[in-house]
Amino acid sequence: MITLALSKGRIFDETLPLLAAAGIAVDASIGASRKLILPTGDPDLRLIIVRASDVPTYVQYGAADLGVAGKDVLLEHSGEGLYQPVDLGIARCRMSVAVPAGFRYAEAVRPGARLRIATKYVQVAREHFAAKGVHVDLIKLYGSMELAPLVGLADAIVDLVSTGGTLRANNLVEVEEIMQISSRLIVNQASLKTKSARLEPLVAAIGRAAGSAR
Repeated sequence: MITLALSKGRIFDETLPLLAAAGIAVDASIGASRKLILPTGDPDLRLIIVRASDVPTYVQYGAADLGVAGKDVLLEHSGEGLYQPVDLGIARCRMSVAVPAGFRYAEAVRPGARLRIATKYVQVAREHFAAKGVHVDLIKLYGSMELAPLVGLADAIVDLVSTGGTLRANNLVEVEEIMQISSRLIVNQASLKTKSARLEPLVAAIGRAAGSAR
């Protein structure tokens, strides 16, 4: 049995067409199910539904043979025991710095300055501002990131941005793009050796489907 770890939301919705193109039928209606282990049209392949940030952990420890995870999640994860053969090009967005409207960001990021940054992407934020010579106090949050600068918890946030609608609704401005984000197919390295006859063709088929979809 091959186990594929997915998270609900955009990644789930955008992975299903790739699986279909790779010859694996999945009933889209199962996305509304509360079950955490789901069947596919291939009796030898099942899906498990986990939190997006947990996908690399399930794959790393072999509870799943492969999974789909965003680049943002993988950057915060050690990556140990993971093989990342395919950028699927799905769930695209960008990781950016945002500040309250009127905040003089260009002046605030001078070398030697200190900023308070709210984010759940602490590793990325630390490296980004270190490259600018800016000292940062990192405040780790898991949700409602936009609230932090509005109530004085932070000067700025580092978060994922898609349309920017939530930022605008909270009077925040995107001032700097750190990187483009998309989702990757990740594979447990041990599984790739022990289940190579099944996994290698599957990875190749999903990779071809992703390439054709671009």
